[in-house]
Amino acid sequence: MLEGKNVVLGVCGSIAAYKSALLVRLLVKAGANVQVVMTADASNFITPLTLSTLSKNPVLTEYFVPETGEWNNHVELGLWADLMLIAPISANTLAKLAGGLTDNLLTAVYLSAKCPVYFAPAMDLDMWKHPSTKTNVQALQGFGNIMIAPGSGELASGLHGEGRMAEPEEIIEFLTADIKKKLPLVNTKALVTAGPTHEAIDPVRFIGNNSSGKMGFAIADELARLGADVTLVTGPTAQHSQQHSIKRVDVTSAAEMLSACQQYYTDADICIMSAAVADYTPTTVATQKIKKQDGSVLTIETKKTTDILKYLGDHKTDTQILVGFALETNNEEQNAIAKLKSKNLDFIVLNSLSDAGAGFAVDTNKITIIDRALHSTIFELKSKEDVAKDICNKVIALRIK
Repeated sequence: MLEGKNVVLGVCGSIAAYKSALLVRLLVKAGANVQVVMTADASNFITPLTLSTLSKNPVLTEYFVPETGEWNNHVELGLWADLMLIAPISANTLAKLAGGLTDNLLTAVYLSAKCPVYFAPAMDLDMWKHPSTKTNVQALQGFGNIMIAPGSGELASGLHGEGRMAEPEEIIEFLTADIKKKLPLVNTKALVTAGPTHEAIDPVRFIGNNSSGKMGFAIADELARLGADVTLVTGPTAQHSQQHSIKRVDVTSAAEMLSACQQYYTDADICIMSAAVADYTPTTVATQKIKKQDGSVLTIETKKTTDILKYLGDHKTDTQILVGFALETNNEEQNAIAKLKSKNLDFIVLNSLSDAGAGFAVDTNKITIIDRALHSTIFELKSKEDVAKDICNKVIALRIK
């Protein structure tokens, strides 16, 4: 859920600031872009160099840096962030944010932020229990900010009780769960196929096609970003998922792809079949490499593969959404509509090899979506990532009908 997110991490003056080093590491590991903003007091507990090294970005502490003449624009930082996390937040900064004071860069960024803001308090027991602190917490929550509650345990003063900042792992779990529950496809399972299949002729040769898998991987990534639990069944490809939560199942042949789809389809709420599955496979596979013979003709007898999309359409339930692709070279819309009907699809994604920038092994695509009512929506040439968004938006629209 944090992949690609721009995160402003605010660090305040607290002994718990030492935990921010691990917090930065976990955010970066989760795929987030992290910009640390520290108060002046925070640098007494952990050095900016440490957090700069871990975040791979300079740590910001002041509006203006005399040594370089640079101005750190709090408005730009607030607009850049997809989420802001202040961990630890001290009693002092809690009071400032509740009152709207902006005497440092961190508080100014907070007031400029248009994104969700999370705060993880850290202070001693008596400070945490004080009525003024409770009032400030309630004020921040009343503004729509989200508290990651402190834990209970031994405190720096020697007291035992509430006030310990939540552990970095707990904070990441909290952020992930909170982001996910707001997404449109949360609690949804999706099955996506991608790439080509390779049908063996002998141990070193195969029948295949030029599919790179880029479109299917982009769709799987977008579904995961929208909160779905995604299983990606892929043929041989060099592509990699951007979303760490995706379950990848590697297959080679059409028969293996069918078997994987049969395994995961029953539980799937959404199935998007973008793989370029071979229509034919050799009847027999040579156990040894076939040697070239001068003047001879090599004849390979083939048989039809099982039509995976038709199998899924025949076993589709009323609650499942099934999407297919049609890559055509002639009579494009007519062929796509025939496939839509015969495979029992909710909609079909049509693209044509006659369209420049569409097809295999390129980073763009130009599609037409045709639904059950035979309504066609034509999209302009876009990146495959943006095409994936258009396809997923259509899926969401069908689910909320």
